[in-house]
Amino acid sequence: MKMLLKQILSLVLVMLLIQVAIAFHPPALAADAPDGAKIFETQCAGCHINGGNIIRRGKNLKQKALKKYGMDSIEAIANIVTNGKGNMSAYKDRLTNEEIQAVSAYVLNQAEAGWH
Repeated sequence: MKMLLKQILSLVLVMLLIQVAIAFHPPALAADAPDGAKIFETQCAGCHINGGNIIRRGKNLKQKALKKYGMDSIEAIANIVTNGKGNMSAYKDRLTNEEIQAVSAYVLNQAEAGWH
């Protein structure tokens, strides 16, 4: 009987430790978040260096063009990055949703700052 009680208490203790470990697992750090600038450099800069467009000059990533074409929000930019449009390739199979959001935020921030 004592052996069974010890086994039960050991099992309860292990379960309690697992629950505590799960409850106090540190959240993901900002360092774990995708870097929009790095993603842009590797995936986008080939055609969009400094916010330009080597394929179609008028359809660049400058603030004026983004506003003109209704692409002046993270959601709109993310939609184009995800699904592509015209000559713009879709990246949904190459980037995660988090990476798409990060690069979209980077593009919008750079456009607002004049790509400096």
